Amino acid sequence: MTIRTGQCLCGQVTFAIEGEPMRVGICHCTDCRKESGSAFTYYGVWHPARTNITGESVEYRGQCFCPQCGARLFSKNGTEVEIKLGILSPAPTGLVPGYELWVKRREPWLRPVDGAEQFDENRPVADAGG
Repeated sequence: MTIRTGQCLCGQVTFAIEGEPMRVGICHCTDCRKESGSAFTYYGVWHPARTNITGESVEYRGQCFCPQCGARLFSKNGTEVEIKLGILSPAPTGLVPGYELWVKRREPWLRPVDGAEQFDENRPVADAGG
């Protein structure tokens, strides 16, 4: 079984994630842009039982980050953990987005990811998440 590891910028929060993600996505929504400080957020979603996160994190509006270095790390609910894939080592991760959310806010100079589903806003509720 594949185990991916990663850490925040200062190394205080570490990750070990087992297996493949349930899904990988990119989000261009305003909240993700502000939270990441970039044009989009790139993330993978795993079942909580497959994630081992150690170290202290702080939460703001559902997003967890390292209180020491400020790195944005993950969000979670009872059934999923959404990991910011930029924290995984080594890069590149080899994880390819299967969908993009809020493409109506995508920067015009960014091209759609080949083969990824495109959603103007969120995915349909029955399939929502991420």
